[in-house]
Amino acid sequence: MRYFYVVTHPEASHHTEELVGGWYDSVLTARGHAHARQLAEELNRRMDVASHRRRRLVSSDLQRTQQTAEPIAIMLDLRVEFEPGLREQCNGEAEGHPVGTHPYYPVPKTADRMDFISGPGMESRAEWAARIYAAMDSLDDAASDATVIVTHGGSATYVIAWWIGMPLEAADRVKFRVSPGSITVLHDNDVHSDHLVAELNATDHLTL
Repeated sequence: MRYFYVVTHPEASHHTEELVGGWYDSVLTARGHAHARQLAEELNRRMDVASHRRRRLVSSDLQRTQQTAEPIAIMLDLRVEFEPGLREQCNGEAEGHPVGTHPYYPVPKTADRMDFISGPGMESRAEWAARIYAAMDSLDDAASDATVIVTHGGSATYVIAWWIGMPLEAADRVKFRVSPGSITVLHDNDVHSDHLVAELNATDHLTL
């Protein structure tokens, strides 16, 4: 049975400074660092309860996810593998600037939603989702009982969509709401080979 623990990075500086994130390389706030330590403790508890022996830790390579992965690596005694494919959607020219100061066009209700470009230099949903799907394909390792995936709130949607086998062309409207510092648990079923979303957006471990 394979387990994926999908972790979203906690509060980062672009949240508190009201800046556009994406590939803008923001860092965790003091509160975010505290939540990262609580994430590590919770994952260690869950791994012990589930008796996972073969563990793996993979993170987006941006600073805020690296800083989230660091205490997890220490707690679980694992090496962090960095995967740029797990980054958040690229927001192009708006990144690092105050929210609302650059052109942004909402994805339309109809027509070609996957290839629509919402602003200068932004990734389309098609590019974003395909990147996440390719990263997850490369990480789908039967040799690991449990893989911790440290990613971003938006990108977590496509990690989950990949797990449930949603075709890329059908992912133009899907959205799973997850909070900063959350844990989502994905695992398969040995009897029926079902891919379960066993837990979505768990945040009880965050106490600050």
